[in-house]
Amino acid sequence: MKRTKVNLSNWERTEHYNFFSAFTEPFFGITLTIDCTIALKKAKKKETSFFLYYLYRATKAANMVENFRYRIIDDNVYLYDSINASPTIGRDNNTFGFSNIIYHKNETEFIKNAKEEIEKVKKGTTLFPTPKDSDDFNAVIHFSALPWLNFTSMSHARNYNLPDSCPKISFGKVVSINNKQQMSISIHLHHGLADGYHVSLFAEKFQELMNS
Repeated sequence: MKRTKVNLSNWERTEHYNFFSAFTEPFFGITLTIDCTIALKKAKKKETSFFLYYLYRATKAANMVENFRYRIIDDNVYLYDSINASPTIGRDNNTFGFSNIIYHKNETEFIKNAKEEIEKVKKGTTLFPTPKDSDDFNAVIHFSALPWLNFTSMSHARNYNLPDSCPKISFGKVVSINNKQQMSISIHLHHGLADGYHVSLFAEKFQELMNS
């Protein structure tokens, strides 16, 4: 996983980074709604899991927004050339494990690898699939799906003493409103690395991919 160290002496976000990194809670969160009417029909036609259908598009959209690929490691900022998906995977005993699904631009390859990773996590017992000292541990988006809940806001369990800069994206229950299928999506980002503007870029690209 290739990454490039950001030169803080001439980075346009250095002042923002220094300011928000000093916060006990530097993350901000936004909840919005995505129209998935077209996406549901296409996933059904492809006989593809809707979860994997939108996970691929969400990961692709995140990779298209540079600020979603910044990470803070040992008080340095790095820009990854690409980031992977790390969704929580439920197990039969109602626990879950974190996964690491490698991002591929090719949808078929992404879904193939995702299915293999999901099966491995379901059969496993450990919480983390990737060692915490691995570069890949930071090069992910933390995804979670709550298909039972149509939420309007969300917060995350956080250890403020543990350095963390990975975006967190959660998906809610698909509901029918005015003959359209909609799904809540919660997005949390480190404010030193991104702003609401970058959330809007992600949301726009994600919606376009869901409609295409």
